[in-house]
Amino acid sequence: MKRVITYGTFDLLHKGHVRLLKRAAALGDHLTVAVSTDEFNAIKGKKAYTSYEDRKYILEAIRYVDEVIPEENWDQKVNDVVKYNIDLFVMGDDWKGKFDFLEDYCQVVYLPRTEGISTTKIKDDLGMN
Repeated sequence: MKRVITYGTFDLLHKGHVRLLKRAAALGDHLTVAVSTDEFNAIKGKKAYTSYEDRKYILEAIRYVDEVIPEENWDQKVNDVVKYNIDLFVMGDDWKGKFDFLEDYCQVVYLPRTEGISTTKIKDDLGMN
């Protein structure tokens, strides 16, 4: 079984998020999604509109997602890859090169972002930023 993992906040879920999850899931047999907790977002200087528990609940309802785990700190990625027997780490290409250190543990793939949509754009359009 090929196991895939991706990370994100997944706030204000939109088409770009779902496309990323669909493409990540297609690269393996099991997709784990690590979702930034509210506490970790605070450390990063971010505030999600939707709580961690609600974001987790929404992601668990998406057919491409097999498992949702909390992302609680910057340094947990290596441990997650080992703990969950991950074969493939997937992120959007706006992060290209940032996670190459994981190549000692698994394959790393950066997928193209969906043009014209992002949580930042939605927040800007709604005057939330």
